[in-house]
Amino acid sequence: MIEFQVDRHSGVATYLQLVNQVKQALRLGVLEPGDRLPTARAVVEATAINPNTVLKAYRELEREGLVEPRPGQGTFVTRSLSRPEAAADSPLRADLVAWVTRAHAAGLGREDVLALVEAALAEAAARPRGPAGAAGAGTERPSREDTT
Repeated sequence: MIEFQVDRHSGVATYLQLVNQVKQALRLGVLEPGDRLPTARAVVEATAINPNTVLKAYRELEREGLVEPRPGQGTFVTRSLSRPEAAADSPLRADLVAWVTRAHAAGLGREDVLALVEAALAEAAARPRGPAGAAGAGTERPSREDTT
């Protein structure tokens, strides 16, 4: 089951924090179709937020087709966002964990790592797409001329 964390200083609306946490759990396979989300009461007790905020988050997830309320039973996940490439045992995830470990060993903190990841995502999005239809598709590395 998911345990929500609320950061009151993030500048992100509380209901959106809940929505984003559910989506992340769906992408990582922590939540799967058929799983029940915590009741609004349980979320309120754990996070000390307004019950209407929880209900707003759950309505947004329902609007996006990710969950469905079942009267008298709770709110249940209806579809997954997970992909095999992001699974806990995937080579991509192992590479990323190794990279983050190296970044931390080099003295970078969470915010530094997040900034680097955001910059890399932006850089990758700006590159032409490879033959497989995805940025960075293929195994060859860019030549020096391609990176300057």
